[in-house]
Amino acid sequence: MELDQVCSWIFTDETDLNSRRCAINRLAAWKAITQLPHALESTHEILSVIIQDSKIEDPSCFLPLRQSYAAALVRFVNGLVDPLQFGVYARSIASIASQLDIPLWLVELRHAATHEHLPSLELLREGARQAMSWLLQNYWLPSINPSTTSKPVAPFRPLSPILKQYKDLLKVVTRDASLKSRYKQPIGQITKEIEKWIAEAKVAANVAAGELGWSTGHRTGFSDTEERDGKEVWALEMFSDALLEKGGLVPLSKKRRTPPTDSPNPPLDSVNIWTPLLSHVQSLHSSFYFTLVNRMIHRLTKDEMTDSNSSQLGTSYDSSYTDCLGRWLLWMIATMESECSDNMIRVEASVMLIMAIGPGSDFDPSSKKVFDTLLKSLSSGVPDLEIALSTLKPLNKAYTAEWTTDDISIMNDRLNALLSATSPTPEPEETVVSQEPPTSDYNEVSGWRSLGCGWKPCPIGVYYVATS
Repeated sequence: MELDQVCSWIFTDETDLNSRRCAINRLAAWKAITQLPHALESTHEILSVIIQDSKIEDPSCFLPLRQSYAAALVRFVNGLVDPLQFGVYARSIASIASQLDIPLWLVELRHAATHEHLPSLELLREGARQAMSWLLQNYWLPSINPSTTSKPVAPFRPLSPILKQYKDLLKVVTRDASLKSRYKQPIGQITKEIEKWIAEAKVAANVAAGELGWSTGHRTGFSDTEERDGKEVWALEMFSDALLEKGGLVPLSKKRRTPPTDSPNPPLDSVNIWTPLLSHVQSLHSSFYFTLVNRMIHRLTKDEMTDSNSSQLGTSYDSSYTDCLGRWLLWMIATMESECSDNMIRVEASVMLIMAIGPGSDFDPSSKKVFDTLLKSLSSGVPDLEIALSTLKPLNKAYTAEWTTDDISIMNDRLNALLSATSPTPEPEETVVSQEPPTSDYNEVSGWRSLGCGWKPCPIGVYYVATS
């Protein structure tokens, strides 16, 4: 494997300059054929400067050498960080570098080389050494042997404190509309923090997938777009799960979860608090509403099954949470239909709920009532869904009939009838089959022909002829 061989030339013995020159030549040959990923580009540039440094003895040449080192390190850091600048709000290079485990002093070295005095040659040499070590641990070894270098999900900030701060600000504004202009700037800042958190989650998804910006720069083709969308959906799922925790879309107080009127909508206070944020995120991420609905259904079906098991152990079951979350689900689906005029999301949500509460499901009885209400609301006005719901109801009814002696006798009669129908028939007596060809011409009929009643089962390719 060429990649393994080049890696051994570079990192086995740092004093073996001939092997490192061979690696530079091989990387240059690859570069002449195709565009290299950023990791190979950086390896080639930094290694070339290191080889150049080994030849220079005249101090007058140290300034061009420092500039070469600085340029290679700046390109190394920028090439890793820039592809991970997701979202409309820019994040600091240091925050992204910390998620990639890049030494922060390399970021400071990059900043000094770009905006301040050129660092000393000793600092630049140490920076090049650590950059090569980072490339070995994060690109070369994972590429050569991916199974032994699985990386955990990169850490990022907890979202709960940010959402709590947003909720506290919106509570003040919704209670007193005259304070809206005063709190406009703090609300805008916390909204930016939420968007930055989503961008951090996308970086974490990138690291978890083992792709630290190793793209070659070609951003064409559906597969690449689908891959980037997959990472965005993963980040939106993390964001949606945080919204669905108690204290998010569903209030902590059980009294505030149910509206005073018999309305299918969630509590008005919660709608006024969270609608601006939901609309903002949807405007920046077109798949957010769909992702949030999927996570709601997952929370209703999967988590409630777990809660039903806990209720069997004697713990209390919180049905108000399920009821409020179901109201939010209907509200979200109605919002999506009003924007796109498509009831496919209603059909998909109904199918997922029907599959979850079908025969054999283990849910708390109170949660099943919530599911029935959801299905009635979702299927209202959709004939196919109404038919599916009417088919589901008889299946969910428990069978309580008692067996009698007449039922047993009827089953025995049916069993005897089946046994008599499937009993083997007596084999016909062997008859002598004439070996003379049939009188009809073979060319008249093509394909298969009957061998007569003397046929017996035999291995493929063998034909037994009965003899007298």
